[in-house]
Amino acid sequence: MSVASPRRSARERLLEAADELFYAEGVHSVGIDRVIERAGVAKASLYSTFGSKDELVRAYLRGRHESRRARILAGLERFTTPRERLLGVFDVLAERAAQPGFRGCAFYNASAERDPSGVVREEADATRAWTRGLFADLCREAGVPDPEAFADRLVVLYDGATVGARLDPGPRAPLAARGIAAVMLDAVTAGSAP
Repeated sequence: MSVASPRRSARERLLEAADELFYAEGVHSVGIDRVIERAGVAKASLYSTFGSKDELVRAYLRGRHESRRARILAGLERFTTPRERLLGVFDVLAERAAQPGFRGCAFYNASAERDPSGVVREEADATRAWTRGLFADLCREAGVPDPEAFADRLVVLYDGATVGARLDPGPRAPLAARGIAAVMLDAVTAGSAP
């Protein structure tokens, strides 16, 4: 199946093809020729647009980060209290994990199959920093003492929930992580350490 469309630029078609193939099969196992074929563009288009497979991988991961960021922020809009918003991050993950085709975290998957340095590492670090920052901000709003330390704990729960949802498809792991986060949050905001 080709993602070619006369109205879409070569860049858009390449990114869509890369997104589909890299997420489904992995950044290492999918060669440039398959991406080009799926996108319906010439090889020269890929190199003139991205310069290399690494830069295509970077663009793919950045796209994944932006769609994840937008999904989380939009999902959090429905929650009204700081506590609900903080725990809502896990609800948004549970909803995503319940969707067909969910294969876990694109950054974790790419990191697991490639040398953890270079482009994949840079983009994974950037998205993790954003996630940690989001949790820290939500912890501040919820009145959590030492929000950065508590955010680190929530990132570990979030990571585990994402991997768990990949191994046992569906929302079960994210919802379990939400329950653990709620207990921890209640303990720390009541003045006792989790």
